Amino acid sequence: MKVTLAFDSFKGSLTSQEVADAFDAGWRSCMPACEVRKVVIADGGEGTTEALVEALNGTYIDTTVSDPLGRAITARYGIVDNGNTAIIEMAKASGLPLLRPDERNPLLTSTYGTGEMILDALNRGCRNLLIGIGGSATNDGGMGMLSALGYRFVDKQGCRLTGNGEMLAHIAHIDDTEVYKAVREAHFTVACDVTNPLYGANGAAYVFAPQKGADAHMVAQLDHGLRNYAQVIKEYNGCDIAMLPGAGAAGGLGGGFKALLDARLVPGIDMVLETIKFDHIIADSAIVVTGEGCIDYQTVMGKAPSGVLRIARQHNIPVMAIGGCVKWCDELHNSNFAAIMPITPDDMPLEEAMKPEVAKENVRKTAIRIAQLFNLNNDNLK
Repeated sequence: MKVTLAFDSFKGSLTSQEVADAFDAGWRSCMPACEVRKVVIADGGEGTTEALVEALNGTYIDTTVSDPLGRAITARYGIVDNGNTAIIEMAKASGLPLLRPDERNPLLTSTYGTGEMILDALNRGCRNLLIGIGGSATNDGGMGMLSALGYRFVDKQGCRLTGNGEMLAHIAHIDDTEVYKAVREAHFTVACDVTNPLYGANGAAYVFAPQKGADAHMVAQLDHGLRNYAQVIKEYNGCDIAMLPGAGAAGGLGGGFKALLDARLVPGIDMVLETIKFDHIIADSAIVVTGEGCIDYQTVMGKAPSGVLRIARQHNIPVMAIGGCVKWCDELHNSNFAAIMPITPDDMPLEEAMKPEVAKENVRKTAIRIAQLFNLNNDNLK
């Protein structure tokens, strides 16, 4: 019998691999002859590079790039598929954690470093780029990233503009004559888990910029800039990204990727599962077990376990989910998981439950309970 384990990390406690190893130990203690396949997954955010590199036996690349304020830092990305595919998390170069709280200002921060990571991958021969855009410190519409790739943004006087949120309102024209040839040869897939438009009440500035240090005046200024940006892009190539779902992701970076790089915007877990060919991995599995740190209504709305469930159901394979905690709601009751189980005893304090060794033991014990139940319902399976 074959069982597939595909867990997201239990944030703040266990990595995806640690959850799988602990579950495997418990399961094998009851069913030692069972074939267990462990798959490291992520939802397109933090940990995606590691998940894909490990799953596909890729390599890591360290390169010097600009942080959100232009300072030199070392950022890591992955290369898989015999050097053809790069996995890049924009947060490694342009993420909010790279700044002190007093440095956060989306008028000044830039995605230029993300563009430098992309350019480094292109120079190494990669032509398939998988980009995770969560955790940004920016609201520049991708202007910085695109500038690093050779796009020139100029004002009414013909002066070249630096790529940050403050400059969006001053763009009058886009010049692509200096865009690197490799950029035009590349294919971009962007992990985008929000559906916000570029601007407006639900757009990048009003919804996300306050988290990045913007006050009310800055938010209005950034929103005005994104409106101008959308209009200039429409005049440049006819692409209307104003209300495009996902255009507002990462401070408008999703829109920049779509408009000027013809990127495909997809849910993060879909990008990951498609890349590792998850549908092939689970073939002939009797059961798939997935999970994440907290299972709640968001779990069935595009997070990693929901992607696992969707593909497994296409193959008529039952899926069980485990979580550090389970917050029951109608969405979970109406989901198609065969079962959902919390790993933490009701009387265990959260601080204790999140200790790695405690969490591992809780996962192991949960695996034993599931294996015992599985045996009861499948007496003929060995």
